[in-house]
Formats: sequence, structure tokens, C-alpha cells
Amino acid sequence: MPTVSAGNASAALRTGVGLEVFTVLWMAVEAAVAIGAGIAALSVLLTGFGFDSVIELLSGVTLLWRLSSTSPHIEGVERRATRISAALLVLLCVYLLFFSVAGLVLKVRPEGSVLGVAVAAVAVMVMPILAWRKQLANATIGSAALRADIAENITCAYMAAATLVGAGLNLLFGLWWAEYVAALALLVFVGMETREAIESARE
Repeated sequence: MPTVSAGNASAALRTGVGLEVFTVLWMAVEAAVAIGAGIAALSVLLTGFGFDSVIELLSGVTLLWRLSSTSPHIEGVERRATRISAALLVLLCVYLLFFSVAGLVLKVRPEGSVLGVAVAAVAVMVMPILAWRKQLANATIGSAALRADIAENITCAYMAAATLVGAGLNLLFGLWWAEYVAALALLVFVGMETREAIESARE
């Protein structure tokens, strides 16, 4: 089995840190734009997508600290961040389920959002590339935490695709109910994240 030189490992770690810095910055922008557009358009779909980005931002900040820090307290910080993420994800599941069903029953029509469609479209393109680059770096680093973050990026890409379809159908064709259907589809991915976060918190 080939050995990894210290130089290659150091370079891979720097790449991983750089990619995580980009992830944190992107998630901050994605969260702000999606939540802002969602509130403006009364869109459960966009607001839910934005809140999930906030949770991924918390995870990204924790991982960034883990990759760049030698602090003996990092394990405890990571456990606390995992528990907070799990609690927030449970609340997000409740939000998506309750307001999606209520919106469909009461026929609350969200407005089309160009900004929301745009941020979802960019996320669909950015997330798979980001996951691929992290996977290349992690082949050398071998970090379980980074591997989990890669899986979150892939999940985010699927969520962005569902958001793009729902918000796009509403914007282009006025199919307001498509946003609620997409939000319920979003609930599937958030539910997967929630289960993993709860399992990690228990461990």
C-alpha cells in the first residue's frame, strides 16, 4: 500500500480547509438569500431551504475548526454542535410538514421569486463540484468528519434541485401548489439528515 508523504498530507489539508472556508461563505450567502426571498414571497419552500443552509453553516464552521485546530476541546465542541444541529433539524421537519400541509389546505399562494430560483440554480451547480473537490482532498486526509460533510453537500444538491423545480414551476407557470409539493419532497432529505444527526448526537 502506497504511503502518503507529509507534504502531500499537508497540501491536502490546506485544500480541505480552503474548500470548507468556501462552503461556510457560500452557506451564509445561500441562507441569507433563500430566507429573505422566502419571507418576501411567503414561500415555505424557500424559507425551509434557507434554514437548512443555516444548519449546514453551523456544521461547516465546526468542521473548519476541526480541520484547522489542534485544540483538545474540539471533540466536545463538535458533539455540542451535532446536538444543536439535530434539534434544529427536528424543528425544520415540523415546520416543513405543518406549513406545507396548511398551505395546501388553505390554498395560501406563494409568489414567484426570481431570486429564490437563482440561488437554487447556483446551488445545484456548486454543491456537486464542491463535494467532488472535497472527495479528492479527503482521499489523502482520510477524515470521517469531512466524509460526512461531503454527504451533506450531495444532499444539499438534491434539496436545491427540488427547490429549483418547485419555485421554478411557480415562477414560470404560476403553479403555486408545486412549491408545497417540493417542500414535502424537501422533507424527505431533511428527514434523512435529521436521523443521521440524532444518531451522531447519541454516539
